[in-house]
Amino acid sequence: MNSQELLKELIWFDTTKCFIDGAWEKPVSKKYIELFDPSNNSPICKIPRSNKSDVNLAVQAAQNSLSSNWGSFSSLERGRILNKIGLLVQDKIDRLAKIESLDVGKPLTQSKADASALARYLEFYSGAVDKIHGETIPYQNGYTVYTLREPHGVTGHIIPWNYPMQIIGRSVVGALAMGNAVVLKPSEDACITALAFGEICREAGLPKGVINIVPGYGNEAGEYLSNHPGINHISFTGSVEVGSKIQQNASKNIVPVTLELGGKSPQILFEDADIKKAIPFLLKAGLQNAGQTCSASSRILVQDSIYSKVENLLVKEYKNLSIGPAIQDYDLGPLISKKQAERVKKYLSLGEDLKQLVKLSLENNEFEKGNFVLPSLFGNVQPDHVLAQEEIFGPVQVLIPFKDEEEAIRIANGTKFGLVAGIWTKDGSRQMRMAKQLKAGQVFINNYGAGGGVELPFGGVGHSGFGREKGFEALKGFSVIKTVAVNHG
Repeated sequence: MNSQELLKELIWFDTTKCFIDGAWEKPVSKKYIELFDPSNNSPICKIPRSNKSDVNLAVQAAQNSLSSNWGSFSSLERGRILNKIGLLVQDKIDRLAKIESLDVGKPLTQSKADASALARYLEFYSGAVDKIHGETIPYQNGYTVYTLREPHGVTGHIIPWNYPMQIIGRSVVGALAMGNAVVLKPSEDACITALAFGEICREAGLPKGVINIVPGYGNEAGEYLSNHPGINHISFTGSVEVGSKIQQNASKNIVPVTLELGGKSPQILFEDADIKKAIPFLLKAGLQNAGQTCSASSRILVQDSIYSKVENLLVKEYKNLSIGPAIQDYDLGPLISKKQAERVKKYLSLGEDLKQLVKLSLENNEFEKGNFVLPSLFGNVQPDHVLAQEEIFGPVQVLIPFKDEEEAIRIANGTKFGLVAGIWTKDGSRQMRMAKQLKAGQVFINNYGAGGGVELPFGGVGHSGFGREKGFEALKGFSVIKTVAVNHG
């Protein structure tokens, strides 16, 4: 069975239509974008090429839902319907995982983890929605002052291709929990599970217009959505360049934004680290989804005294990696597109002056049809080298030696990014010092990623963006504070 036939067996909705006002609608332009299985570049389906008209319809539908059904829902009612959506996602985890593997090129085990994470986001936010409270503020005699948290209104969400389900969970679901209505523009490279989420919401009874999905190109549907005067908040995950443009567009309408952009995240191993415990985290955090992860630990900083030992252990693990079609669940699948694969290969050509520690090969010539890039590990890399400075977004890691704590901090903070950092040491005082000095939105000590951490606020500093998603902080970000002052004498 080829990829297209398999996908037809898995989907239960029409991928060629937009989801607007609770119904599946043909794109106004009647134009479409073809999607391909990254594992073999065979066509799998077509999606709408949404334009200005589709976005207008979606925004209007969202506004209407706020002035009618959704706007009158209590937090308890919102929580119950999110819980129902979560249960439906839970029932479809295996199906969603297979769809994601075909669409994104992600190994099946990783796709299943993403589908499970989406279900967990819905579980978390369905329970958290009625636990975001205002405050009473001590004030002058004769006054009672309190605050309320209210939704922004219509929120626009522009999400990337690498983690559609996870980012829907941390972004869209958080916005819905606070009572916003949503217009979602998924990536033109991979958006089938985003469309599936719309159908699941419909099945769960989410009122029409509360979520609207308009697939299309970023410079068309995405550009217009970020400029739309009917949008009250924008959440974007993607590149620094596009994030900057999104922010400029939003500023014309004085609209707040949440930006989760790139990363060049370090993991730092001191000589007292539990190396055997650290190695799996170093490997998984750097190579998961073929390195196409904003928080990927692409820089591994190792203290001089244990450098050789860490290098040898990592080389051994690299040599045991399996690579192949995503649906067959190898350790690594392909990159999303030929364009992305070529981008990573260009970076690798810039590392020809470096010591490449591992030389791997594909097990089957058939895999050459896909967008495969073999994982690369480079040793003794200078901190200012391009491979240690720029986000590659592929299966590439560099090892950087350091002498002491001061140098580790300088190297770790020595890029324009600040998303995630990991520290490996048994010294409690050092743990505290390092965590305080690292410029990053998340710092993990003797672990990395904390198993996904739905509850843990996530976002960056510097060129990694600003604003926070996940946890209760996301609910605060997807709401505004209103202060009420009552003069009762």
